[in-house]
Order: sequence, then structure tokens, then C-alpha cells
Amino acid sequence: MSHLKTLSTEELQQQHAVLAGSYEAVQAQKLKLDMSRGKPCSEQLDLSNDLFNCLSKTDYKTANGTDCRNYGGLDGIAEAKELFAWFLESKPQEIIIGGSSSLTMMHDLLCRAMLHGLPESEAPWCKLPKVKFLCPSPGYDRHFAVTEHLGMELITIPYLHDGPDMDLVEKLVAADPAIKGIWCVPKYSNPTGITYSDSVVQRLAAMPTAAPDFRIIWDNAYVVHHLTDTPDQLLDIRKACAAAGHADRVFIFASTSKINFPSAGIAMVAASENNVNWLKKHLTIQTIGPDKINQLRHVRFLQNQAGIEEHMRKHAAVIKPKFEMVLSILERELGGLDIASWSKPQGGYFISLDTLPGCASKVVEKAAAAGVLLTPAGATFPYGKDPEDKNIRLSPTFPPLSELKQAMELVVLCVKLVSIEQELARRAA
Repeated sequence: MSHLKTLSTEELQQQHAVLAGSYEAVQAQKLKLDMSRGKPCSEQLDLSNDLFNCLSKTDYKTANGTDCRNYGGLDGIAEAKELFAWFLESKPQEIIIGGSSSLTMMHDLLCRAMLHGLPESEAPWCKLPKVKFLCPSPGYDRHFAVTEHLGMELITIPYLHDGPDMDLVEKLVAADPAIKGIWCVPKYSNPTGITYSDSVVQRLAAMPTAAPDFRIIWDNAYVVHHLTDTPDQLLDIRKACAAAGHADRVFIFASTSKINFPSAGIAMVAASENNVNWLKKHLTIQTIGPDKINQLRHVRFLQNQAGIEEHMRKHAAVIKPKFEMVLSILERELGGLDIASWSKPQGGYFISLDTLPGCASKVVEKAAAAGVLLTPAGATFPYGKDPEDKNIRLSPTFPPLSELKQAMELVVLCVKLVSIEQELARRAA
């Protein structure tokens, strides 16, 4: 296929006829392929099967004698805090270990802020005329859903090459006390794969905010999920906040959901002593303690930092060929045509594909009609509305290589078809 602008209308129509024939042939295959969510594949899950066997009938006590079968341990076992302190860049006493989902912990944090307010809040957020939250986009749909569900107004912040548009962020938070926070996936961001630059981290930490209880929700979900031996480096946000005099500004979240079993992992949050004490006060009402047996078996299985890093190298060996295949197909089929662009992440779980403006929804619809399920167009923006209708989140990890190849060949075919159809419609207008 040639560049659209270099082809005559007749040539475009001929190209479309050929591609439409290929599309109909794929439809006849009645595919049922799913690239809609960033899930680990079976081979990745198998890497952690020893979790089932790493505790014996007598191995249920921590080093200090705590019986993990019983009540208590509100903020998690000491061994789990020590194990994960290095990638939370925090001291063990600044960490709370929870259940299987970091999203649950984020949701609960914001619910508490709504019902009770944060330590610096003049009133519970639910008593305020309006609460707003900044949403760097394209971003994580489940983040946006939490704040939308709680009735907050979502403000889209464009991504630049090194993170959110900080000029806009700084301008907004300095002027509007209703803006209470910002969502951040700072390393191998979902879906762009961007890792925040040192400058972005420092500006987030230091910026003046009209709201005294402004918070950064720092979801470091992909902190150890590298696809290369030279991983991206991310500046320590807590150290930057403390240096700027804003030690309470950030909550750091992470989990083992894509390290071990998503359905039976452990989640965690790290924050200042003031924030942790506030969280513990509310936790005493909510729970008598987390699943300490699960925490202990993760400690036994992963053991230490070296154990986690070796385990993640095994993950990379499984999924790196999938990312390479997707990028290869995109480059081979769409490179140089000026109808699409895409990220080339060094880690994480996603590739961000941008079509021509106005095409993403139709690409997703065409792919679905031929048997390939993608994340809905617009899902990576607040309220599910991409203002340019161009972003598609690709999730390469779950399908087997053979199915992934079929799916991607269909995706690029749909991009070509929709791009030609849009150009023909433009010329006919």
C-alpha cells in the first residue's frame, strides 16, 4: 500500500477493493481472539505454580512468632514489608500490605477521602461543592472509572514524550482548590509505555497546589516488568516530595498481580508516616487483618530482590517475543504510510496505537466484526471519550503467538481499510 496522499481516487478505490477482499476472507475464518485486557498468559502463570507448595502444614509462623492462620496483623507481616520495600523505595514501617488488588486499595483510599477527608482536609470531600481529579491520557481506564464512580469531575491531561503535560498540570492545580489529585502510572505507563522523566517527577513533587490536601496516586504497577536488560530508570517520587516540603503528597501503590497470580497476589501502599497512620486508623474499622498466609507464601516463594528480578526475567522471556511480533507487523504493514503511529515500550504490558483522527472506533468495530476483540476505542480517556478518536490499546501478553499473529494482521488490515474509507469520504465531500 502506498501513502494515501500520493494515490488518485481511482487507485484508492482499487486498493480498498483488494483490502476488502482480504477482510472478507478473514471474516470467513470465524476467529474468536481476545486482545482486550492486559492479562498474563498461561505460560506466565505456570511460572508461579510453586506458590501452591511453598508452605508446609507446619510452616505458618513469621519470624516473630505470629501465627498467620489467626486474626491480626492489620498492616501486613514484617517479612512482606521488607521484601517489597526496595521497589516501593520506602522503609518497612512506611508500608501497608493488603489483599490481592491494588485497585481496591486505591478505591478505598479515595472513598475514605470522600467520607472523612485527608489529614489536611477542611472537610470530607463529599461535603465540597465539587471535587476534580487530573487524568493523564491515554491512561488506565479503571483508574478513571474509580473517580468517575465517586462523582468527581475528570480533567484530561495530554501525555507528552516524557509524561503528563506539566505546564498544564501546574497551571491547573495552582489555581483550583477543587482539584484534589492526579492519577499516575509512572513507569511503562498504561498504555503508552512512557516512563516519567526526572523533570516531570520533580515538578509533580514541588508544584504549588491550591488544595492543601492534594494527592498524587502513584500506581507503580510495572515497576519490575522490564522487556530489556537496560530498564528505564524512574526518580524516587517520595524523596522528591520530601525534599520539596511535601512529604505527605504521594501514595505509592504496587502489587504482585502480574508477578504471580492476579487472582491471589498481594497489594501494597507506601506513604509518609502521617499518611500511614491515617490509613491505619481507618483500617481498624474496615478489617481485622489481611490474608497473612498468602503474604507468607509470597515471601517464601520470591525470597528477596534477586528472586523477584530472576522471576521477572522469566516473564520477559515469555512475553518479549510477543511484543517484538506486534511491533514487527506494525512496522512492516504500516510503517511509512503516515496513517498510524505506535509506542515501542521497554516494559509493561501494552502498546499504544494511534490511528488517523476519527478512525479508532471504526478500526475496533471492524476488528470485532471479524473476530478480534480489542479494548474499546476511547477507554484510555476519561468518560470513555477520546477527543480525537485515534487511540487503541493493544494487549499482546495473553494470546498465544500464533493467535497474536492472526489478530495483529487483522488489526493492521482494518487500519488500512478505515484510513482509505476516511480519505475517500473526505475527497467526496
